[in-house]
Amino acid sequence: MLALNQKTIAWAVITISAALLLVLIFTKTGVDKEGEFLCKAVADSPDLEMEDCPAHNDQLSWLLVVAFGIAFIMLAAGAYLYFVPITKAGAAPAKKVDISKFDDDEKKIYEILKAHDGSVYQSDLIKETEFSKVKITRVLDKMETKGIVDRQRRGMTNIVVLK
Repeated sequence: MLALNQKTIAWAVITISAALLLVLIFTKTGVDKEGEFLCKAVADSPDLEMEDCPAHNDQLSWLLVVAFGIAFIMLAAGAYLYFVPITKAGAAPAKKVDISKFDDDEKKIYEILKAHDGSVYQSDLIKETEFSKVKITRVLDKMETKGIVDRQRRGMTNIVVLK
């Protein structure tokens, strides 16, 4: 099965909008030629006034303007998708952490957090590390002051999140 990624979708949107723009350009050229022909025919006729020209009472030009606007918006959206990476909702870009400066307890907690996609309940950390509640609290306090983790209250426990 074909996996669609952001750049593939961007190219598809850009291609469709470019094709739409080409079709609109040819349509606009044909409408302008038709309008010019009708205006000449009305101008050559002694019985008709220029206000009677059907090209002047046509709403097609406004529809073409709207269609051009939509095509340009699609083109801009495709360019945006191509050049601007989209991150997951709520996920901040991961910052570089130098784990060589961590002590063994901090490294252990950091690795557990990384293995759980950056967040884990504090009670689960106690179970996985087999540290006491006091030791986990002290290590997390130290990591929080360094700006590595953040604790958020969830009911009767905390959830620990990598910053």
